Amino acid sequence: MNETITNRISKLRDLMSQHSIDAYLVVSDDFHASEYVSDYFKTRAYLSGFTGSAGSLLVMKDWAGLWTDGRYFLQAADQLKETGIELMKMGEDGVPTVTDYLEQHIPHHGVLGFDGRTIRVSLYQLMKEALQGKNATIQSDLDLVGELWTDRPAFPKEKVWVLEEQYTGESTKEKLKNLRKTLDEKKADGMILATLDDIAWLFNLRGNDISYNPVFLSYAYIGQQLTILYRDEETLTEEAKKMLKENSVEIRPYFQIYKDVKEIENETIVVDEHGINIALKNSFSKDTTLLNEKNHTFLKKAIKNETEQQNERKAHVLDGIAVTKLIYWLKKQQQDGTVTSLKETDVCEKLEELRKQGQGYLGQSFAPIAATGKNGAIVHYEPIKGEDENLEENNFVLMDTGGQYYYGTTDITRTVAIGKLTQQQKSHYTAVLRGHIRLAMAKFKYGSTGANLDVLARGPLWDLGLDYNHGTGHGVGYLLNVHEGPNGIRMKEADRSVGVTLEEGMITSDEPGLYLEGKYGIRIENMILCKKEEKTEMGQFMGFETLTMVPYEREAILPEMLENKELEWLNQYHKRVFEQISQYLTTDEQKWLKSQTNPLKK
Repeated sequence: MNETITNRISKLRDLMSQHSIDAYLVVSDDFHASEYVSDYFKTRAYLSGFTGSAGSLLVMKDWAGLWTDGRYFLQAADQLKETGIELMKMGEDGVPTVTDYLEQHIPHHGVLGFDGRTIRVSLYQLMKEALQGKNATIQSDLDLVGELWTDRPAFPKEKVWVLEEQYTGESTKEKLKNLRKTLDEKKADGMILATLDDIAWLFNLRGNDISYNPVFLSYAYIGQQLTILYRDEETLTEEAKKMLKENSVEIRPYFQIYKDVKEIENETIVVDEHGINIALKNSFSKDTTLLNEKNHTFLKKAIKNETEQQNERKAHVLDGIAVTKLIYWLKKQQQDGTVTSLKETDVCEKLEELRKQGQGYLGQSFAPIAATGKNGAIVHYEPIKGEDENLEENNFVLMDTGGQYYYGTTDITRTVAIGKLTQQQKSHYTAVLRGHIRLAMAKFKYGSTGANLDVLARGPLWDLGLDYNHGTGHGVGYLLNVHEGPNGIRMKEADRSVGVTLEEGMITSDEPGLYLEGKYGIRIENMILCKKEEKTEMGQFMGFETLTMVPYEREAILPEMLENKELEWLNQYHKRVFEQISQYLTTDEQKWLKSQTNPLKK
């Protein structure tokens, strides 16, 4: 047994008994519904041993289960071994949701407990409805894991700094002005923002409280006259304080918001129940009217302005140089017969070294993935130094990485051949590439959502009876979170993306894949910018501009599998890559890139 985890679960159950709790829920969120969280908030990982970014742990008196999605099935199965925690595979046939499980198994008049600061209102409402049939109650003010975690990391308080208008393309003053127009339209007195990327975007500020995500723990109140940023003042740079003062933004301590909202009386306040926690909502006085609306900033920040789009093109050239140099380096190691002496973390470290040479580079946009052979089938595998493997001969290495630049956020996946490939490996790679190209080539009528386009990427795999268990694309922030809504491309609409039209200026990933457990994984990912195509009597048509500038794995492509228009697109893309990247490479790198981007023929 995993004694560390079983002991923690046992101690939690002792605390549950002391508080007369029948079930205790621990989620991945911090106080702001963030996808990725600082070490202070990794309570679910501490309690279960599962380190993936998404998952919920439910502990009952004689059972414990962890829910996670298809990206993490293999990782979770491995990390939950001998913990006594059952893996609940979300979306699989016969697997109930957390709320369904609670509805079925909590005793009559039972009590569900959790830390309400980590539970978004929308989830709370679902659980409340699910428990009604059992007359069960909810106790939402219990941070039991906090009582157990004696060596918990410190609460994050990194410096907050200004992102200048040459990068953002719009001033804080203009953004606040537009937000107040929305308040007028809603006939509201004010708005509470709790989601960190929305706050960072609105105030043109960035921070480093969460690894890879340049955001900072904060809340914001925006009224017609009064604007407040809830962030401890000593963490702000002098430039940030000056900018906020110029925009009449008051600075108050982070936790003071819970006290301040109690004093709001007879006002209408806009909140987003997908981003605000139940503890904060419950702090409002009962005579306050709360309007549940998607954050105005949610859509605005997803539609990149002209300045942001131009900067993003620059970021992807800089990133393309680094990743192209990395692939050349791998191929040179293979040619020299030393590639199999490389560890997965060596690949990550080499890429970081190359990215640091790029202008305006600030750091990685997520924990890098370099997965050899069978590890590539673990969708979100993260190599750990000392535990990682040597690159495997005659197989793939899957590299999913990204960078944060003043010019924007990048996210790219390339799957590279190490040695000779089988016909099946090539066939699988080409099928993934075809889906990737089909989505990049898409022409669609305005009003379409990502769910309308997902089949384009899956079609070539479905033709072979194959598929992948994750979304095809996600929105990407501008020097913000690498996963950003509301735009996405997936089979089913996500909660906050239902019916969201793909708008000009949105940047989305294009990343189909294939994962064969115990063998290999293949994923190919570019960033694509939504743009207007022609307008006819039938309406406005849209398409995509590919931003990422890195060659594909030529040795893995079977040209005869490609349709003519797919081959034409591929050759045109490679031509662009060479034109954009070659001038920044050494002579040897240029020669190699030319060989990789020469036109393919059937």
